[in-house]
Amino acid sequence: MQTDLITEFRPGADQTRALRDALGRFATGVTVVTCMAEGAPEGITANSFTSVSLDPALVLWSIARSSTRFATFSAAQAFAIHVLAEDERDLAARFTRGGAGFDGLDWTPGPDGAPVIPGTLARFDCRLHATHDGGDHVILVGQVVRAALRDGAPLLFSQGQFGRFAR
Repeated sequence: MQTDLITEFRPGADQTRALRDALGRFATGVTVVTCMAEGAPEGITANSFTSVSLDPALVLWSIARSSTRFATFSAAQAFAIHVLAEDERDLAARFTRGGAGFDGLDWTPGPDGAPVIPGTLARFDCRLHATHDGGDHVILVGQVVRAALRDGAPLLFSQGQFGRFAR
């Protein structure tokens, strides 16, 4: 029987931390989204990824309007979403604020030019299908034009930390 105290609140400006903590209770996978920006590869680590439709093949992710990479990704007509494996924490860190990004990292252009990082657990090469207002985020829906996958376990993110399934 659960004996911990349950905290209830109404989301608002004074409850931002509580809302983030509640949302953090939902474990997600970790992705690196890539695109080209003025001839150079750009990437960002994101956990706001989900499938939308199988026919047509659509996926989505979202980016914060406050991100320094917002202008680049919100204007991209093509992007690649790389699902990371449990042993790819370093790759996730490369594309967070202050990370090394593409410096010294091998990549190839995908079908529409978005950078493809080889060997990730799964990858979805996408063309921009639609954008939607999402409050302080923009939701980017991509039509998958090519996908790849390999065996392995996913890298997870929950309550501000990376993790994996216990086996």
